[in-house]
Amino acid sequence: MFPEFQKETLLTTLGIEIVEATKDRVVARMAVGPKVHQPFGLLHGGASLALAETVVSVGAYLNVDREKESAVGLEINANHVRAVRTGTVTATATPIHVGRRTQVWEAKIVDDAGKVVCVSRCTLGTLPR
Repeated sequence: MFPEFQKETLLTTLGIEIVEATKDRVVARMAVGPKVHQPFGLLHGGASLALAETVVSVGAYLNVDREKESAVGLEINANHVRAVRTGTVTATATPIHVGRRTQVWEAKIVDDAGKVVCVSRCTLGTLPR
Protein backbone atom coordinates (compact mmCIF):
# COMPACT_ATOMS: atom_id res chain seq x y z
CA MET A 1 0.00 0.00 0.00
CA PHE A 2 2.83 2.43 0.85
CA PRO A 3 5.86 1.04 -0.97
CA GLU A 4 7.94 4.11 -0.09
CA PHE A 5 7.66 3.13 3.60
CA GLN A 6 8.94 -0.36 2.99
CA LYS A 7 12.01 0.12 0.82
CA GLU A 8 15.11 -1.18 2.66
CA THR A 9 13.56 -0.85 6.13
CA LEU A 10 12.67 -3.02 9.10
CA LEU A 11 9.26 -3.53 7.46
CA THR A 12 10.96 -5.40 4.62
CA THR A 13 13.20 -7.34 7.00
CA LEU A 14 10.26 -8.52 9.12
CA GLY A 15 7.82 -8.91 6.23
CA ILE A 16 5.34 -6.31 7.50
CA GLU A 17 2.67 -5.44 4.94
CA ILE A 18 0.46 -2.38 5.40
CA VAL A 19 -3.00 -3.28 4.14
CA GLU A 20 -5.07 -0.25 5.17
CA ALA A 21 -4.10 3.27 6.19
CA THR A 22 -6.32 6.22 7.06
CA LYS A 23 -6.09 9.00 9.64
CA ASP A 24 -8.35 6.94 11.93
CA ARG A 25 -7.18 3.36 11.38
CA VAL A 26 -4.07 1.55 10.17
CA VAL A 27 -3.88 -2.20 9.61
CA ALA A 28 -0.78 -4.29 8.84
CA ARG A 29 0.02 -8.00 8.68
CA MET A 30 3.14 -10.01 9.44
CA ALA A 31 3.79 -13.71 8.87
CA VAL A 32 4.96 -15.61 11.94
CA GLY A 33 7.89 -17.94 11.28
CA PRO A 34 11.57 -18.41 12.11
CA LYS A 35 12.69 -14.91 11.09
CA VAL A 36 10.43 -13.33 13.76
CA HIS A 37 10.74 -16.09 16.39
CA GLN A 38 12.63 -15.91 19.65
CA PRO A 39 14.92 -18.91 20.43
CA PHE A 40 12.03 -21.06 21.73
CA GLY A 41 10.00 -20.91 18.51
CA LEU A 42 7.48 -18.24 19.56
CA LEU A 43 6.78 -14.82 18.07
CA HIS A 44 9.42 -12.48 19.49
CA GLY A 45 8.03 -9.68 21.64
CA GLY A 46 10.32 -7.24 19.86
CA ALA A 47 8.78 -8.22 16.52
CA SER A 48 5.33 -7.54 17.98
CA LEU A 49 6.51 -4.13 19.16
CA ALA A 50 8.01 -3.35 15.75
CA LEU A 51 4.66 -4.23 14.15
CA ALA A 52 2.78 -2.11 16.69
CA GLU A 53 5.10 0.86 16.27
CA THR A 54 4.78 0.58 12.51
CA VAL A 55 0.99 0.90 12.47
CA VAL A 56 0.87 3.73 15.01
CA SER A 57 3.66 5.61 13.24
CA VAL A 58 1.89 5.41 9.89
CA GLY A 59 -1.28 6.70 11.55
CA ALA A 60 0.56 9.58 13.18
CA TYR A 61 2.26 10.42 9.88
CA LEU A 62 -1.14 10.65 8.18
CA ASN A 63 -2.29 13.13 10.84
CA VAL A 64 0.46 15.74 10.44
CA ASP A 65 1.20 18.32 7.75
CA ARG A 66 3.76 16.14 5.96
CA GLU A 67 5.32 19.08 4.12
CA LYS A 68 6.16 20.86 7.38
CA GLU A 69 6.16 18.18 10.11
CA SER A 70 7.09 14.63 10.94
CA ALA A 71 5.91 12.28 13.66
CA VAL A 72 8.33 10.37 15.90
CA GLY A 73 7.82 7.80 18.64
CA LEU A 74 8.32 9.00 22.21
CA GLU A 75 7.14 6.01 24.24
CA ILE A 76 5.75 2.54 23.63
CA ASN A 77 4.49 -0.14 25.98
CA ALA A 78 2.96 -3.52 25.39
CA ASN A 79 1.25 -6.42 27.06
CA HIS A 80 1.95 -9.78 25.43
CA VAL A 81 -1.06 -11.94 26.24
CA ARG A 82 -0.87 -14.94 23.90
CA ALA A 83 1.95 -16.88 22.25
CA VAL A 84 2.01 -17.49 18.50
CA ARG A 85 4.20 -20.03 16.68
CA THR A 86 2.89 -19.92 13.09
CA GLY A 87 0.40 -18.17 10.88
CA THR A 88 -0.14 -14.45 10.53
CA VAL A 89 -0.63 -11.67 13.03
CA THR A 90 -2.61 -8.55 12.19
CA ALA A 91 -2.13 -5.21 13.93
CA THR A 92 -4.82 -2.53 13.98
CA ALA A 93 -3.99 0.94 15.26
CA THR A 94 -6.54 3.57 16.30
CA PRO A 95 -5.94 7.02 17.73
CA ILE A 96 -6.78 7.84 21.33
CA HIS A 97 -5.61 11.46 21.10
CA VAL A 98 -4.46 13.54 18.13
CA GLY A 99 -3.20 16.93 19.27
CA ARG A 100 -1.01 19.64 17.82
CA ARG A 101 2.25 18.33 19.32
CA THR A 102 1.47 14.83 20.62
CA GLN A 103 -0.55 11.83 19.57
CA VAL A 104 -1.46 8.70 21.52
CA TRP A 105 -2.39 5.54 19.63
CA GLU A 106 -3.42 2.02 20.59
CA ALA A 107 -2.37 -1.01 18.56
CA LYS A 108 -4.06 -4.37 18.98
CA ILE A 109 -2.40 -7.43 17.47
CA VAL A 110 -4.48 -10.56 16.86
CA ASP A 111 -3.73 -14.04 15.52
CA ASP A 112 -5.46 -15.85 12.65
CA ALA A 113 -8.34 -16.81 14.96
CA GLY A 114 -8.88 -13.18 16.00
CA LYS A 115 -7.50 -13.79 19.49
CA VAL A 116 -5.54 -10.95 21.06
CA VAL A 117 -1.79 -11.57 21.05
CA CYS A 118 -0.54 -8.14 22.14
CA VAL A 119 -1.96 -4.75 23.10
CA SER A 120 0.28 -1.71 22.83
CA ARG A 121 0.01 2.03 23.44
CA CYS A 122 2.37 4.53 21.86
CA THR A 123 2.90 8.26 22.35
CA LEU A 124 4.26 10.15 19.37
CA GLY A 125 5.54 13.69 19.03
CA THR A 126 5.13 16.09 16.13
CA LEU A 127 8.34 17.82 15.07
CA PRO A 128 9.00 20.50 12.49
CA ARG A 129 10.98 19.20 9.47
